[in-house]
Amino acid sequence: MGKTEIAKYFYNLLISNDYVGETAAIYLNVLINSVILFILGYIAFKILRYIAESLLHNLSKKTKTQFDDFLVKNKVFVYISNLIVLFVLYEFIPVVLIDFPESEIYLEKVFEVVIIFVVIWILKSIFMTFKDYLRTFNSFKDKPIESYIQVFMIVIWIVGIIIVFSIITGKPLIKFLTALGAFSAVLLLIFKDTILGFVASIQVTVNDTVRLGDWITMEKYGADGDVYEINLASVKVRNFDNTITTIPTYYLISDSFKNWRGMSISGGRRIKRSILIKANSIKFLSESDIEEFKKIKLISKYIQNKQQEVNEYNLKHEVDKSVQINGRNQTNFGAFRVYVDHYLDQHPDINKDMMMMTRQLAPTAEGIPLELYAFSKDKVWANYERVMAGIFDHLLAAIPYFELECFEYPSGKDLKSLSSTFESPKDT
Repeated sequence: MGKTEIAKYFYNLLISNDYVGETAAIYLNVLINSVILFILGYIAFKILRYIAESLLHNLSKKTKTQFDDFLVKNKVFVYISNLIVLFVLYEFIPVVLIDFPESEIYLEKVFEVVIIFVVIWILKSIFMTFKDYLRTFNSFKDKPIESYIQVFMIVIWIVGIIIVFSIITGKPLIKFLTALGAFSAVLLLIFKDTILGFVASIQVTVNDTVRLGDWITMEKYGADGDVYEINLASVKVRNFDNTITTIPTYYLISDSFKNWRGMSISGGRRIKRSILIKANSIKFLSESDIEEFKKIKLISKYIQNKQQEVNEYNLKHEVDKSVQINGRNQTNFGAFRVYVDHYLDQHPDINKDMMMMTRQLAPTAEGIPLELYAFSKDKVWANYERVMAGIFDHLLAAIPYFELECFEYPSGKDLKSLSSTFESPKDT
């Protein structure tokens, strides 16, 4: 028997076999139904996607509220359209697989699992929409909303995964919840950082410890900059050198840090810096010194009035002024301190409504510190530094006019000059 005859034999056998022909017809019917169903599903998907992305997008632009704009931005309508298509396909599964009940069960489970994940994704998009919308209100701009969204999403994912396992195994949901209760100790260990972060984020919010945009300094972790994100696990700080420091959220309540918000919302930024004055340059003012100091405009009136008060006191108490230390005297250091007060008082960049003073601190081995304490109106770092530098540039240049000297350690050039002065002449 040749090959052609063998092929004809099997062909006639297939045609004559009613069972095989019936099976082929069933599979062909399923295939045709599936193709039609997926074509209809694809058409429905495209139509709903067009409505979600185009029509609703244009409609949201015409409304006054921003909430629908954020719904479009986070693709809520797109995901809902996907969910509708999945539901339509799910309802037609019994029609398509009417002759395959076992396959129908498996395919329905697949669709149910996909639907669960799409629902989770829709919920996430809705939460993100609420976050974006709340950020438009000033009262929520500095609140760690992301932390709460992450907690809700963790709970939703846990519930979703439990439902998925229940669908796959066909076991009742209550059994998985019972097993989860027994497994809670392990879950607490696994999600320890998450739980600590959640509790910390609540305490940070309730106590108003840190807000978005706050400038914080945490030397232990090298953080010195603005907080730009607070989430469940960490706080992200953009340092002033544009590096990013990530700090676990619960460290904000367990460790100490400095928050500069008080300075930012106040009327000025503090200037607190000292000038070291050589003690041996301080002296009583002579008559000629007083006449010279009267030429300094800022303290001219003060010097005149103060000297009159000193003279009246010395005259009243018959003080012997042949020795200058007797009685009351003005000093060049005191005059310079008053000059600094007057200079700060007339400076346009100093906030006069806040504390402003010049004080003499305890003498040190380097000299006598004269500390300036005032507040700059401009709190921007670069501008603040310029204001402070301008003030001290002027004061350091003004010190010689009061016959005072600043302390500084001798340099190599100074030591060389000193050694050459005391060098013994060479023997001739």
